Amino acid sequence: MYKLKKNKVPFGQKVAFGVGMLANQMFPAILGIFMVVLVEDLEFTGWLYGLIFFFPRIFDAITDPIMGYISDNTKSKYGRRRQYVLLGAIIMGVAYIFMWQLYKENTLQHNFWYFFSWSLLFYLGLTIFSVPYVAMGYEMSDDFHERTHIMAVAQWIGQWAWVIAPLFWIIMYDPNWFPSAEVAARQLAVWVAIPCAVCAMVPAIFIKSKSTLNEDYEPISFKNIGRSLKKIFYNSFIAAFKIKEFRKLCAATFLIFNAFNTVAALTFFVIVYKLFNGDAAASGVWVSLFGCLGALGTTFIVIPVVTRMSRIYGKKKAFMYCQGISVIGYVLLWFLFIPGKPWMYIIALPFFSFGIGSLFTIMMSMTADVIDVDELNSGLRREGVFGAIYWWMVKVGFAIAGALSGVIISIVGFDADLATTEQQTAVDGLHAFFCFFPMAGTLLAMLIMRNYSLNEERSEEIKVKLDKRKESLIIT
Repeated sequence: MYKLKKNKVPFGQKVAFGVGMLANQMFPAILGIFMVVLVEDLEFTGWLYGLIFFFPRIFDAITDPIMGYISDNTKSKYGRRRQYVLLGAIIMGVAYIFMWQLYKENTLQHNFWYFFSWSLLFYLGLTIFSVPYVAMGYEMSDDFHERTHIMAVAQWIGQWAWVIAPLFWIIMYDPNWFPSAEVAARQLAVWVAIPCAVCAMVPAIFIKSKSTLNEDYEPISFKNIGRSLKKIFYNSFIAAFKIKEFRKLCAATFLIFNAFNTVAALTFFVIVYKLFNGDAAASGVWVSLFGCLGALGTTFIVIPVVTRMSRIYGKKKAFMYCQGISVIGYVLLWFLFIPGKPWMYIIALPFFSFGIGSLFTIMMSMTADVIDVDELNSGLRREGVFGAIYWWMVKVGFAIAGALSGVIISIVGFDADLATTEQQTAVDGLHAFFCFFPMAGTLLAMLIMRNYSLNEERSEEIKVKLDKRKESLIIT
């Protein structure tokens, strides 16, 4: 009987990958906090808020598959990924600092275009960093359960971004710290960008990779990249989406992650205006606690539980159980947002956290399994392309989610300058969207994943075939 080889990864390598995940999650986490300043302090309308969310992320999504192709075909003594991770980290850090140098005395039009332009550079840096970074994680092991453990360690470390980021709401809106949130954003951007950029560099410095100088890759040039655009956007997409399991992973992630992010941008407004009658100062720590406690629940409860559930029940069942628990959380949030009793929402947070908290631990591990299917079909290892396509789906959805946040604000007629008593219907509308929109996305995702078929047994059969193929090539 053929004995399947196990590929265990040293814990230090997992931690190095996880530190990169902290940066990968901290930048978008803190960006979501800072974005409130655009509406609350710099007078961006709901539509401008939606545009500033939508177009830079669409740009990011378009460049992802190109970066995946470049990363997969890079010939270097440093390997295919590390140099890009380092470059992207530097660009992100610099762009983030300049992006938030906004002044209220400038015109709204000036601030919009200034922020928009630097956003494009920031998201270009994010692409250069994140696509090869994610591919590094897929390459670290070919073992079914080891992949889940790698992603669990990374997500555990990365979740601290969501614990730390909400604390900035307290700092930014406390006059003892800063005279205004506008001033806070300018100064805090420096203190956020530098440590995040350093964390993003860690995988490039410490994760081992073999030289690819002698690999038979396609030459990378502007001419070849131009010729390959059709191959990137047409052939690679079609090859990836021919694998039904990958279609399901992308669709389910799109629905859960982006339905969640559509309303996550509304958290500040729902808590301040639903629970504290529009008084941001009176809300104290409660806006921050929502994010902090949810992230702590993910860190210490959800990730260990989902990792254990995946090993016992399989990845699909673990996904279904966790998302089912999150639906209970969304229902509870509808009943437990009670004016004057903000502490009540804490009851819902452990349930609520299972949805988004378990998503990428499971889905990134499943994507690594799907890449084995593609290698069996095509003979190629295309972690960069598959990672780029998967995150392309996430980012396009994220762009749509950002635009929808602005649309929801406009649809319900919410105005940050009005008291809750003058717009109770609008505030109730925001609360309804906040609870039921992500619940609908979660239920649809569960429906899609109900017959996902790439289990451990099938995955190991594929791995046996791949190992035998490699051994036959060595012999010949």
